[in-house]
Amino acid sequence: MGGVSLQDDTVTAPTAADVRRWRRYLADERAEAAVYRNLAARRSGEERDILAALAEAEGRHEQHWVELLGEDVGRPQRGSLRTRVLASLAKRFGSVFVLALMQRAEDRSPYADDADATAQMAADERIHGEVVRGLANRGRMRLSGTFRAAVFGANDGLVSNLALIIGISASGADRHFVLLSGIAGLLAGALSMGAGEYVSVRSQRELLDASAPHPEAGRAVADLDVDANELALVYRARGMSEADATEHAAQVLSGIGERSPATGGIVTTADHEAVGTGLSAAVSSFCFFASGAVIPVLPFLFGMQGWAAIAVAGALVGLALLGTGAVVGVLSGASPGRRALRQLAIGFGAAVVTYALGLLFGTGNA
Repeated sequence: MGGVSLQDDTVTAPTAADVRRWRRYLADERAEAAVYRNLAARRSGEERDILAALAEAEGRHEQHWVELLGEDVGRPQRGSLRTRVLASLAKRFGSVFVLALMQRAEDRSPYADDADATAQMAADERIHGEVVRGLANRGRMRLSGTFRAAVFGANDGLVSNLALIIGISASGADRHFVLLSGIAGLLAGALSMGAGEYVSVRSQRELLDASAPHPEAGRAVADLDVDANELALVYRARGMSEADATEHAAQVLSGIGERSPATGGIVTTADHEAVGTGLSAAVSSFCFFASGAVIPVLPFLFGMQGWAAIAVAGALVGLALLGTGAVVGVLSGASPGRRALRQLAIGFGAAVVTYALGLLFGTGNA
């Protein structure tokens, strides 16, 4: 007997189509288990344990298809190209990108609509998607600030300098002037981005410092009147309810509550994410903007001019926009293709508007 059909209570031989489908599922389960094992090998602590447990669960699913196939299991097949690429990436990098792609893979599991897969397996795949989503979110949180600056800076450089170059070209300027304008736009935009990021980060750090408890207030806690004090008002001002503030103040004064030497128990009620230094943020923003802004300049830098240079610049920028859009889609767990096309449409839309304005003013000057 080649296998057992789960569609009814009778034991029947599987069709050739069944065997092909089951063997494909088996290969994919083995490949997905390899992804989780490779990811676990590059992690430690709790994340390593979670990924190892996911690999073990995929092994249970693998065994289901092995038992269903019976003698028809045949030689091991390779999983889908997508899953094999993910396994390779997981082994070499183990990054949040792989987790984000695995999240989409788990969400697209066909088991819910396949009668030969058990309800438990379909439920497992759905839960696996949420587990991987949680692990991916940890990585997203760790790189969110840098990633936001990279995407925003590079896209700003791509779109603004392409629009500038197209607008200048449409006005009838020669190649030398277009090239100088592109370089000037690169430097001006990069410096502006760097300065803006520096001011933004410095201002944020100053706001956080202004919210921290004053050291003298902490040292004053020891001298407060236990029966009549305003320590509870401090906690209420920082967001605690009246009852919680009164209880916490009593604990601090009695020595039960945690009291740091710097604050004397006067603590904030919210955690602030690390914002980095103003200088590092400025340098990063400068580099990200410049990396995008240099791309539309390249054709003019290598001697091209006119429509040929504009076409090449547009093609290069289009590829870069598609790439950044796809990366955003992967990390957000959304469709990379849709995000890439959205990025392309926005970038080229701005360039077309600028070209029209350049053409208008160029004609007017003529």
